[in-house]
Amino acid sequence: MPRLAIYQPDIPQNTGTMLRLAACLGVPVEIIEPAAFDVSDRNLRRSGMDYLNRVAITRHISWRTFEEWRQDAKSRLILTTTKGAVPYVDFAYQPDDIILVGRESAGVPEEVHRAADARVVIPMQPGLRSLNVAVTAAMILGEALRQTNTFPQATLPET
Repeated sequence: MPRLAIYQPDIPQNTGTMLRLAACLGVPVEIIEPAAFDVSDRNLRRSGMDYLNRVAITRHISWRTFEEWRQDAKSRLILTTTKGAVPYVDFAYQPDDIILVGRESAGVPEEVHRAADARVVIPMQPGLRSLNVAVTAAMILGEALRQTNTFPQATLPET
């Protein structure tokens, strides 16, 4: 199943929202530090609520340690970026892809751009900079799960 990677997050509320998203979708999360805040349950609990206990989180102390882990795992790195080369719905996702979102304040450095196997973009109206990082993660993860047929099985309420 695809994974979500969060590069040096700036805002605990956005990170908590993405962790809640990952819990609901059953998607593992890689947090690449350093973060701009203490990455602890206490700081994420408000937006992640009680969902934090339902998500598999791996913390990497640096970009280098994450990249070593990724190379060992032989997973493609799919960078979400406003400088993307391919609209996210036109990209062919694979089950072992890692979808990477950047910092809210600065995106990712050139080194990360170079390491990416693909750079995808969400097409937007001209003159607008970007979507919220949690919204971006939701849209792109949703498409990756749809394409790889790895959405959790829905339990529908009885009518």
